[in-house]
Amino acid sequence: MEISPSLLQALRCPKTKQRLRLATEETLAPFQAIEPNLTDALLTEDLQRAYPIDDGFPILLVDRAIELPSV
Repeated sequence: MEISPSLLQALRCPKTKQRLRLATEETLAPFQAIEPNLTDALLTEDLQRAYPIDDGFPILLVDRAIELPSV
């Protein structure tokens, strides 16, 4: 998945207002344990919330976010 750097700079988590970044295989793995079909996502800076990318479009809806359980 490719998102222009200027768009990525502007995108924020709608819940926490943290910047978002593209997930890598390594950073996506914990979220795939919760949502096995997740193949591409944007992650918050703290790596606690993932927003899926469907057909090239980031889905920035709070109710679609995948959240890691609190420790």
